[in-house]
Amino acid sequence: MAAGLRIGPLLRYVDGVTGDSATIWIEADRPCTAEARCASGAGGSTRTFQIAGHHYALIPVTGLTPGTATEYEIRLDGRRVWPLPDSRFPPSAIRTPAPGDGVSVAFGSCRWAAKPATGHDPVGPDALDTLATHLADRPDAERPDVLLLLGDQVYADETSADTRRWLAARRDPRDPPGSEVGEYEEYTRLYDESWQDPEVRWLLSTVPSCMIFDDHDIIDDWNTSAAWLTRMRATHWWSERVLSGLMSYWVYQHLGNLSPAELAADPLYAEVCGSPDGTDALRRFVAEADADPARVRWSYRRDFGRTRLLMIDTRAARVLREDGRAMLDEAEAAWVREQALADRGSYDHLLVGTSLPWLLPPLIHDAETWNAALCRGVRSGPGGRWARFAEDLRQRADLEHWAAFPSSFEALTRLLAEAGSGPQAPATVCVLSGDVHHAYVAEPRWPDGEPEARVTQLTCSPLHNAIPLSVRLGFRFGWSRPGRWLGRVLARHAHAGPAPVGWRRTGGPWFGNQLMTLALRGRSAHLTLTQARRGGRLVTVDERTLSGS
Repeated sequence: MAAGLRIGPLLRYVDGVTGDSATIWIEADRPCTAEARCASGAGGSTRTFQIAGHHYALIPVTGLTPGTATEYEIRLDGRRVWPLPDSRFPPSAIRTPAPGDGVSVAFGSCRWAAKPATGHDPVGPDALDTLATHLADRPDAERPDVLLLLGDQVYADETSADTRRWLAARRDPRDPPGSEVGEYEEYTRLYDESWQDPEVRWLLSTVPSCMIFDDHDIIDDWNTSAAWLTRMRATHWWSERVLSGLMSYWVYQHLGNLSPAELAADPLYAEVCGSPDGTDALRRFVAEADADPARVRWSYRRDFGRTRLLMIDTRAARVLREDGRAMLDEAEAAWVREQALADRGSYDHLLVGTSLPWLLPPLIHDAETWNAALCRGVRSGPGGRWARFAEDLRQRADLEHWAAFPSSFEALTRLLAEAGSGPQAPATVCVLSGDVHHAYVAEPRWPDGEPEARVTQLTCSPLHNAIPLSVRLGFRFGWSRPGRWLGRVLARHAHAGPAPVGWRRTGGPWFGNQLMTLALRGRSAHLTLTQARRGGRLVTVDERTLSGS
């Protein structure tokens, strides 16, 4: 039987400097040779590799011409499987930058993929579906050069009705983890559900994407604290859950973030591709990563002409012990600093992708700082009454953003100021985040003078999810003057001094399924926020210039 295409193609890496190469990810239904073929003569092929009975390929594409849009097709063992027959979408194409081109970067997070078969969608229209429809129906519409997906690409702990029925046919849903996914095959079901969506499938085939995980890709509140992790490791099902989650992340998301040169230098990728079945090698790798997060780096850097992107892992790289609590381990933090400051003057814009916002509503920031201090034992000693109360609150209220790691918040704040200062400073330093199911723009106020670059926190989520009214009201209150006052009361109770930087909200909060886009040309930066509306409409709700004219 001929090989078929299960998922994909996903256009992942497109060289943002030379504009002559790309990678395309696919999943086939059996072993085969996967080929990307372009009419221009560009293309490439590779054999699939096998993980847990599934067959994948990351196809290298070479010979592309900078500054062009090159249509492509996918062939498996010589047979064309993409574009799909009778597709209503335009041909998939690889758009490569020419020297001096700017870049358009769209970003968002939190996409719950499941939709009702018929009738009203309770969480509203999907922003990625709507973007796909908009671009397909308007061939001349401006499209992003890259799509940054900042976490919660799949929801392992909030499954759809269809997936729950599928799980119940595999195992007893009364046994933990119940209606949540528990092993690798069940994770593949989540990607099937998400990436076989027709609109999203076409969009990801023609717009390059960069991805990073957040908690729901594994489980809600993943790595909140040492106490949380101890509780999870005491269950009989957690080990398989986290290993399967990391294995699927490596296959479905992480590989496509890497350049061809990084892939060629990756010993695990070479081992997996060079063996009949790479399952055991990958499982050993993620087991080591789970046991010692400092051994693995999920963060990565991408350059798009004169724009630099640092995508930071804020989940697996954490140090959780209370006497050394940090968002990033020492080696990870040093790598982020090195990448942010290397070759300053060679980039006009620095984008820092972190699923969790750096700047939160002030009340929430102070509440997380207060909570972290109590968990350390500043009021009753480690393990005392206040510490036990604070740990319970931390897990119940999701108090685990940058503010909940005070030393890491301060280190990131210093790094952003340093990166944005001096004669070689970029025009903008933008922190791109999601997680909190609404959008806003916040700008810091530096006590020792403003850096030359304009530094902003740009938060955008969800792509397709909901937020209760009570939480909306809470976020609004968090920005208010009474909210700020209450936050300072909490900080004083924890003997916490003021934050090393002040900030104010300059846009939002906006609620809805939405997407932000940064248009970066030379030293100018223009921000647009669009929301998905019924009828396949993308509506612009905010536009502003961050730098230049």
